[in-house]
Amino acid sequence: MRVALICIDKPDHLHVRQENRAAHLAYIEATGVVEMAGPFLDGDSMCGSLVVLEVENLDAAKAWAAEDPYAKAGLFASVDIRAWKKVIG
Repeated sequence: MRVALICIDKPDHLHVRQENRAAHLAYIEATGVVEMAGPFLDGDSMCGSLVVLEVENLDAAKAWAAEDPYAKAGLFASVDIRAWKKVIG
């Protein structure tokens, strides 16, 4: 199933994102369940993430999200995890 993670950064935490970006990208590569991902932008500054996973169930998505280096570093103010159906694209 596809699951969308809608992650919103804590205010003034761009430095946390930058410090943990390499580990976050390595985690994406190593786990092999990310179909697409990218940052939300506020002007030119990253302020959150949209990550679409292909996983067995919502529990697997929650487990993936909990192990994301960004989450472990305390970057996010909120993480919304929702089942998602791809229709176009």
